Amino acid sequence: MEQKRLLSLDFLRGLIMVLLALDSAGLFRVLNDAAEGSWWHTLTIQFNHHKWNGLRFWDLIQPGFMFIAGTAMAYSLHKQQQNGIPWGQSFRKALRRSGWLFFWGVLNYAVKKDGLAFELWNVLTQLSFTMLVAFLIFRLSVKTQIIICAGILLLTEALYRLTNIPGFDQPFTNQQNFGNYVDLLLMNKINGGGWVAINCIPTSVHTIAGALAGKLLLSNSAHKAKQLMIWAAVCLVVGFGLDWLHITPIIKRIATTSFTLASLGWCLLALAASYWWIDIRNHRKHLLLFTVIGMNSIFIYLFFEIVGRRWFNGYTGAITNGLMDLAHFPPLLMGLITSLIIFALEWGLCYFLYRKKIFFKL
Repeated sequence: MEQKRLLSLDFLRGLIMVLLALDSAGLFRVLNDAAEGSWWHTLTIQFNHHKWNGLRFWDLIQPGFMFIAGTAMAYSLHKQQQNGIPWGQSFRKALRRSGWLFFWGVLNYAVKKDGLAFELWNVLTQLSFTMLVAFLIFRLSVKTQIIICAGILLLTEALYRLTNIPGFDQPFTNQQNFGNYVDLLLMNKINGGGWVAINCIPTSVHTIAGALAGKLLLSNSAHKAKQLMIWAAVCLVVGFGLDWLHITPIIKRIATTSFTLASLGWCLLALAASYWWIDIRNHRKHLLLFTVIGMNSIFIYLFFEIVGRRWFNGYTGAITNGLMDLAHFPPLLMGLITSLIIFALEWGLCYFLYRKKIFFKL
């Protein structure tokens, strides 16, 4: 029997992509600059990553991206199983997808003004690893997968706390932790912002948990939203508890155990709320803004990351700002209008593809 499409999944994926597109268009930067020194700056800084120990709204975007990818994978693999596709063929497809994700992730930051670079901090390179891990254990029992997730988090703790490499023996200190050391081995450089490539290890939990959530939504359970909320509460309590008890700080840039669990809790809560509101309560109106861009998520991500940042945004901004400057628009209004026009053009491109039923998949 054909599985009914999960609109809450399309909505959440679209919401994440809308937020990323608005960020790429410069909207949040304009708002944050305008709010500097005012009371509402506490709101606008939520659209920037926390500098180190702490959690802001924007720190949840990448976990959400990886979590939803896992949920979508569960639906895809379920459909493949229904169609009788053997595991080997599914594995080759998963391997090819991970290869393309890795390729595009590296390419995204490969071309710089001073030459070519090899960097592994991009979300797509991270996702290429986490998706493959989630696929390989997908057919194991729920209990076994949860044990594997616990093992991954314990491994992360051990790597940071017990390796004791001279100069990199401070587990939760920027530029002096094990993740920075691995980056030197892999890329011969350390990220100035503190991001590390081995984030792909702990954040595999996000994608595995997303796949488990997908399995739950595909099941015949009568209390799916409730079960998601219970797991969300557990993850939030443990994640924030580790931070509040000064055991393991919440640090997004090195994906500590506490961060992984706390952010996973929010992801589970968002999925539970969306599933209850959209798929159970049947509130399905006004979702087009999100579903159009969400159904071509990889395409639009690569577009605004590669084409947008390098050419499209500047070209569009030169036209809009030039025209508004002639009419003596204030700088803040110019920035807001330009960023919204950039986003509207990108959304329009996705809408064109949506109407033509063209969907880019890896």
